[in-house]
Amino acid sequence: MSKKKDASPQTVTLPSNDLSRLFQVLQSRGYTILGPTVRDGAIVYDELDSPDDLPRGWTDEQEKGRYRLKKSGYGTYFSFAVGPHSWKQYLYPPRVRLWQMHKNGTGFELNAQNGPLKKYAFLGVRSCELHAIEILDRVLLQNGFEDPTYKARRKEALIIVVQCTAPASTCFCASMQTGPKAERGFDLAMTEVADGERHYFVLQSGSDAGREIVQELACAAATAEEIAAAEQAVKAAAERMGRTLDTHGLQAALYANREHPHWREVGERCLNCTNCTQVCPTCFCTTVEDITDLTGATAERWRRWDSCFTMEFSYLHGGSVRSSAGARYRQWLTHKLASWVDQFGAFGCVGCGRCIAWCPVGIDITEEARIMCAETVNQ
Repeated sequence: MSKKKDASPQTVTLPSNDLSRLFQVLQSRGYTILGPTVRDGAIVYDELDSPDDLPRGWTDEQEKGRYRLKKSGYGTYFSFAVGPHSWKQYLYPPRVRLWQMHKNGTGFELNAQNGPLKKYAFLGVRSCELHAIEILDRVLLQNGFEDPTYKARRKEALIIVVQCTAPASTCFCASMQTGPKAERGFDLAMTEVADGERHYFVLQSGSDAGREIVQELACAAATAEEIAAAEQAVKAAAERMGRTLDTHGLQAALYANREHPHWREVGERCLNCTNCTQVCPTCFCTTVEDITDLTGATAERWRRWDSCFTMEFSYLHGGSVRSSAGARYRQWLTHKLASWVDQFGAFGCVGCGRCIAWCPVGIDITEEARIMCAETVNQ
């Protein structure tokens, strides 16, 4: 859902010790601030009260089936890659009550309301995640279909990007042309710069709402040197990208190898745990379940996240049409990197690398795609 673009974006400098001013401005405008914080051994998204809740001084190490936090030795706020959470959990929640019925005499009274929505400011959105939100917009707001829950939450969300300067070894957003720099679709973009002597943020407005926030902060205009330093930090991140994925001919290669025996080899490793779909910022599959209390006086219908890795997801009369783990992995990867393009005009993968880090057995989507492309070339 696009917002009115700022016709004349402003670029200013906010000293790191004044970051609390941004929180105060957002809170004064009625926003509940969501952003990264350290909890349970990971950097996750949650409600923030002040900059003290941010993971200052922390970074992460990610590899196949591995995620670890460690102290960075610096006082930076955003020197880490993405963690297990994505913004999807706030725009397209894991569980949503669709309606509730209460017994009223001889009939039932329907309640389809879930209460008022909070006005969220998403602080710390990375470019890959912003592209993931754009992909969800195509799926859930366009093509003749609108999901009312997503639409309502998306409309109220204020997007504050933090340009990525610390990619993980699992990241490949540069290959997917989704990062590390966000160019559009945000209300406000921030780049953290720490050069030893100075620590500051370069802020750029991207919408009318972002411009109003910048004006209220009353910061000094960014100098050419400060803007250049911010650009260089993001450029360096692109050069340190941990993985690559050649997308040229990828869609055709996956279609050509639907019956390749390698899918069975992957299936022998895959646990069907659904981790990859749960951490993915673009997976949108759901199921619906009806529940009632023991008295039968109340009935509810809930929508919850599902996964193409579960047997029940593809169940038709007589059994599942994807009975093997290999078939289910093939469905997931082929949808992300091939049939998604046919449906929505873009890949369903943004190169965030979450599915690689959070796979318990270390299955790597970039390696699997590369194998299929190589097999096509060798045929």
